[in-house]
Amino acid sequence: MENRDAFLANIARQLGREARKQPLPPDVPVNDYARTRLSELTAQQRCEAFIKVASEVMLTHCELVEEADAGSAAQRLCEQYGGSPAIVSGDKRLEELGITTKLRDVFQADVWDPSAGAENIARAERAKVGVVYAEYGLVESGGVVLFSSAERGRSVSLLPESSLFVLRKSTIIPRVAQLAQALHQRASQGERMPSCINLISGPSSTADIELIKVVGVHGPISAACLIINDC
Repeated sequence: MENRDAFLANIARQLGREARKQPLPPDVPVNDYARTRLSELTAQQRCEAFIKVASEVMLTHCELVEEADAGSAAQRLCEQYGGSPAIVSGDKRLEELGITTKLRDVFQADVWDPSAGAENIARAERAKVGVVYAEYGLVESGGVVLFSSAERGRSVSLLPESSLFVLRKSTIIPRVAQLAQALHQRASQGERMPSCINLISGPSSTADIELIKVVGVHGPISAACLIINDC
């Protein structure tokens, strides 16, 4: 510390300038892509871009349906991926869409029940399809955002052979920056944040070995996104 000023003065002299005691102001950013990229898109354009990235890059099958057809569309997709046994998140929004009732009637699907404890995990392990409600879709990555809670166990989207994500078109946002803003706003309004937030971009995969992509390594081998046309 005693020689600091002399040391810094010597460096400044070698650089051909006076020693600086205060930091320079930060440079003006050339752009603000973290907040502005993709933000100019309309809701319809965001949906189209999300479907393109999710299906072509992340290998997630996507379908856009009207809210009245959500139950029958979920049934058809579950049949496509093996049908029974199936497990459905205990999210009330799936019930409001008619999906929970439809899958219970057709496949005798289990519904995640906090009172069932570890049996929920055993049911998820046996399931061909796990059905969950996604809070947001991310255009840039083609991924979905899941909130965990007592009624919405993480195992529903992680342990079955296939995952079916139910997503509202109105909740498709550009990228993670907008997700952070949305979470901050919800928290500032007094909403309790979930114990876990998962960002899932399609079926499980890896390219660790020679950059060759292999799908279905440590989780669901296939994924589908049922987008509800609500705007």
